[in-house]
Amino acid sequence: MSRLSVPDLESDAGPSGQVHAQIKKTIGSVPNTFAAVAAHGPAALRAMLAADTPLAAGSLGKSDKEVIKLVISEAASCDYCVAAHSYLANLAGLKPDVLEQILEGQPTGDARRDALVGFVRKLARTSGTVSDEDFAAIKAAGYSDAQLVEISLAFATTVFTNVFNRINDTELDFPAVA
Repeated sequence: MSRLSVPDLESDAGPSGQVHAQIKKTIGSVPNTFAAVAAHGPAALRAMLAADTPLAAGSLGKSDKEVIKLVISEAASCDYCVAAHSYLANLAGLKPDVLEQILEGQPTGDARRDALVGFVRKLARTSGTVSDEDFAAIKAAGYSDAQLVEISLAFATTVFTNVFNRINDTELDFPAVA
């Protein structure tokens, strides 16, 4: 059970209920992490969702965005986010064996994806400090300057949910990852 209580937001006409209703209308259900943030900080959830808007319109593919979020979540040991982003990465076309390779730090056989995984893992381990060699490697893999901005934004929004879920011990509503 999560640490923060989440009241029934279905009939809440206030800011929390409005955010809850908007998410439910958009994606059909409200993940537990969004429900908890909406219940206690609707403005924070709106800000988080607004920060994801440029990512949706950006040039990174869905699978790249989920790989970024998965790698960061694994580095933060956020079981909730690892489960969520594994599920979403699978929906974006990544096969379970590839997800397992990513989580185990093994090569996936896709040089561009492996460069992204290595770069994001380095960002997570070094609080964003990368060497000239790390920068050259991600650029050599074909990632543009604009995509480096998108990688940074995906990193930042994921850290928020990782930290929140670790504080809340958010109950899983996605398939658990072993």
